[in-house]
Amino acid sequence: MKPVVLALSRSGEPVAHRVAAALDADVHGREGRVDQADAFFPNALDHARDLFAAGVPIVGVCAAGILIRAVAPLLSDKRVEPPVVAVSDDGSVVVPLLGGHRGANRLAVEISRALEGVAAVTTAGDVALGVALDDPPAGWVLANRDDAKGAMAALLSGDGATVVGEAAWLADLPKGDGLRISASWKAQDTLGPDHLHFAPKQITLGVGCARDCAIDELAELVARTLAEAGIARAAIQSVNTITLKADEAAILALAAELDVPLRVFQADALDAETPRLANPSEVVFAEVGTHGVAEAAALAQAGPDAALLVTKRKTANATCALALASAPLTQLHGRSIGHLCIVGIGPGQATWRTPEVSKMIADADLLVGYGLYIDLLGPLAAGKARSDFPLGGEEDRCRYALEEAAKGKRVALVCSGDAGIYAMGALVFELLDRGPEQMGVSDAARRVEVSCAPGVSALQAAAARAGAPLGHDFCAISLSDLLTPREDIVKRLEAAAEGDFVIAFYNPVSIRRRTLLAEAREILLQHRPANTPVLLASSLGRPEEEIRFRRLEALDVDEVDMLTVVLVGSSQSRLMQRGAGPAMYTPRGYARKIDGDLAG
Repeated sequence: MKPVVLALSRSGEPVAHRVAAALDADVHGREGRVDQADAFFPNALDHARDLFAAGVPIVGVCAAGILIRAVAPLLSDKRVEPPVVAVSDDGSVVVPLLGGHRGANRLAVEISRALEGVAAVTTAGDVALGVALDDPPAGWVLANRDDAKGAMAALLSGDGATVVGEAAWLADLPKGDGLRISASWKAQDTLGPDHLHFAPKQITLGVGCARDCAIDELAELVARTLAEAGIARAAIQSVNTITLKADEAAILALAAELDVPLRVFQADALDAETPRLANPSEVVFAEVGTHGVAEAAALAQAGPDAALLVTKRKTANATCALALASAPLTQLHGRSIGHLCIVGIGPGQATWRTPEVSKMIADADLLVGYGLYIDLLGPLAAGKARSDFPLGGEEDRCRYALEEAAKGKRVALVCSGDAGIYAMGALVFELLDRGPEQMGVSDAARRVEVSCAPGVSALQAAAARAGAPLGHDFCAISLSDLLTPREDIVKRLEAAAEGDFVIAFYNPVSIRRRTLLAEAREILLQHRPANTPVLLASSLGRPEEEIRFRRLEALDVDEVDMLTVVLVGSSQSRLMQRGAGPAMYTPRGYARKIDGDLAG
């Protein structure tokens, strides 16, 4: 993921742009304090925290303390935290603050060279040995990363190392017998703090399988093949297959288990590898358009200088093959299977957006949604391709997102609130479930990986602002009759009223639809007191937010608009007065429990 360069002042703005040019990164500038930037933000601490939560590397042209205060509440696991680098306003000093062994040290050195400044790297291994054992060069991986700390401590205490294998970047380590370091794609035994193993990403795994192949069958075939060939799992760069198999559960599970990318190739690209195949098949060609899948996919990924290391192995329903590249691989060929992330951004403010959602948005190649919702993402959406759709174009929006993901893109479908509550989540799955005759989506779109991330729903946000009105049983009812017959809505109103639920009304009114909310009020008054508290919450989480309390009998439709959530209490809900203002809550029944305990 590309870093974001933060410019907090005019004095540091020129350096920020020099850093961005060196890194091919965007500049995000503080509103009112920076003249030119790719995006602007109002609050430095909030914005840095949002980027960090999303896993975005941060280069701040500012005091180090600002970045420290911003991300401190989120610090937990240094193995997954993104790099954070501070640069002085004049560019003379570059300090990697976090993620030294996840790229921050290298980033600091690169920036310091571009600025002709000094990289203040303090990591012991980098300073004393010129290398960080847990941060190998691109194309390499440390198989037993958890042992690196003990091994580095031994080297710093004076123990030397014996390097077995070809790894030029380890050549300057002090020599000795205290630590054994192996550098090979071959599997090793007895790894530990006294034996580190660096695997070059030279092995590509090609697979194929019958439709609905059992997950265990493919996994066991691959495990057996790797063991027989003596190949380290850490040396596998990717799992590769034909596009038609992009949605096979067994292949998806295999890539997840190996923790490597899954890449797919069109049939013609695989068939171009036929001269290099050990087992070309006319039967396979007749079925899928290429003379081989597993062998061809492994070779297509490994490159023209590669050769098959293990020819096709098979079971009743699965095949696999392994290719050996001539050097560690640092780039991926083919394309990803495509991924649609359905995200709810909450009411809009960044502090109510979950870190998981921010991460999905930061990872996305394309943002799709109602334009206002994408705008609410602020700087997080800066520099990203986006496709805006109007209100009322929901089906077109979801279909477009799926079809774009089918091209191998990572697409984020942006919804307000929670994407699964009166939003696009259900429509996406409905389109995937429809047949071709029902205007569903293409076969390629059906193979897209889909994931959903929760957001703060409007009813949660409204309840939090009010107090605790959802403290007991509640339900949500949409008063829009565009998709739900009016008579069904009335039935649900009557059932909820009789059941004495707290009710959250979504879509309470529109410009043309004004009567159902008044009808709902009259139905509810037949089952609960006239003084039942009602909350009207408008524009939640935005500067124009407004919270109002009313009695049920005084609920006026003209006070409600499309941006208002209406929460109607049950017969047990209460409105109490406090110093900070009214609070609405619905008791759970603890008072009765206490009375019973005392009586007992």
